[in-house]
Amino acid sequence: MRKPIAREAKEKSKSSETKRPPKTFAPQKQTQEITSFVEQAKPIAITPTPKSKNKHWLRNIFLAAVSLLISLAFGLAAEQLVRDLFARNEWLGYVGLAAIALAILALTLLAIKEIFALLRLNQLDDLRQQAKDTLINDNKQAGQKIIQTLLSLYSKRPELAHARAELKQNTQEMLDGASMIKSAERTLLLPLDKKAKQLIAASARRVAIVTAISPRALVDIAFVAYESFKLARAIAELYGARPSFFGSLKLGSSILSHLAITGGVALGDSVVQQLLGHGLAAKLSARLGEGLINGLMSVRVGIAAMRVTRPLPFETQKQPQVMDFMAELANITKS
Repeated sequence: MRKPIAREAKEKSKSSETKRPPKTFAPQKQTQEITSFVEQAKPIAITPTPKSKNKHWLRNIFLAAVSLLISLAFGLAAEQLVRDLFARNEWLGYVGLAAIALAILALTLLAIKEIFALLRLNQLDDLRQQAKDTLINDNKQAGQKIIQTLLSLYSKRPELAHARAELKQNTQEMLDGASMIKSAERTLLLPLDKKAKQLIAASARRVAIVTAISPRALVDIAFVAYESFKLARAIAELYGARPSFFGSLKLGSSILSHLAITGGVALGDSVVQQLLGHGLAAKLSARLGEGLINGLMSVRVGIAAMRVTRPLPFETQKQPQVMDFMAELANITKS
């Protein structure tokens, strides 16, 4: 039987050194290939989509053609009229020519007035949008430009002389545009907001009283429409607009759009009872309740006119709400 032979441990360590490294370690060549692949990849260029063409070009061509035909028809009719006047008598022809010249001059002046009225409404809209952007980005140059525009807009208003001087003094030391906009709202627009609220409250009282005592529903509708149109024009002129015929149409369209977005006045018996009192509402006639509802509708129109024509957004001042005028209308029932 052979005896066991003891061997040194060095041979075992030498054999272990010859083994290859484990496969869990990634080879250097593979990592270089992956990184080189990532470096060679280029981002895909995203081209902006082209702007859509004007979809209303057919309508514009139609309106231009109709306007041209109407102008030619009036021109031919005027020419024939002048010829007939000259054929009748010479001095009648010259009178006709003078009348046509005066009519053309008046029409030109009216067109210029309408253009300036529309430009003023657009200026108020642009100024309000610029003020909103300045409140976000806090641009000093934009704030200074808005302040200068406001000062020139209300330069001919003697009741705002103190407010203009205070605004100039306050904004000279300011370094950010948002603070300038807030200061302009506190100093320059605060008295205008108070006056606008007074106009709304007075119009709502008139509508409530007249529609409560009027015998016909047609009279109610006509008076509410007239008072709403009058109130919208008064508020627009208060904030610096000059609405003429087409300007008033645009103003009315903007107010209707605002009312459609924010929702109409939904008033029921519960709101009327809250306004009049539960016991008093049961004793009063239904006509008074209808008058109060129409008054609140006039309030809604006035608030929409404020938000449409105000040159600055509501930032430091509270936005007017319909419920703010309910106490004013409640005083009608006590008188």
